[in-house]
Amino acid sequence: MNAIAKAIDAINELFGRIIAPLIAIITLIVLYDIVSRFFFGRPSDWAFDVTKMLFGAHFMLMAAYGLRHHAHVEVDVVKRLLSRKKQAVLDLIGYLVFFVPFIWLLLTYGWAFFERSFSRGETTYGMVSIPVYPVKGVIVVAAALILLQAIAIVLRAIMQLREETSA
Repeated sequence: MNAIAKAIDAINELFGRIIAPLIAIITLIVLYDIVSRFFFGRPSDWAFDVTKMLFGAHFMLMAAYGLRHHAHVEVDVVKRLLSRKKQAVLDLIGYLVFFVPFIWLLLTYGWAFFERSFSRGETTYGMVSIPVYPVKGVIVVAAALILLQAIAIVLRAIMQLREETSA
């Protein structure tokens, strides 16, 4: 179980480190648009749509990395008062009852959302028609990565419970 959890951590760590620099590209596009607007009196036709889609993709794809590093909001105040065994039980209940079903729904409906967009060849409505389905596909990829990270957390909680009961 530990090997599986570590492998999942490694996947999300690698993916997060690859995706994180995307924010620099987004910043450069925004700066280009600002310079184009300020110095040439005309913003680009594509920069707003591209930055909006890239930022959405960046935000979603970094979620599993954030979960891996405990960067999301948690109710630590109550959890810290509990023993390690009770913390593991709380993690198991929280992830299995609330988190995993939510992510499963995100996967299911996200796939339908992507599939519909892809089948229709959906594009943006601006002067430049940019395909939208790749960003909608990111929803599915992000949900899968988050689900994997949740599995790693659940596996660690199970290992913690086994460790506490055998001690």
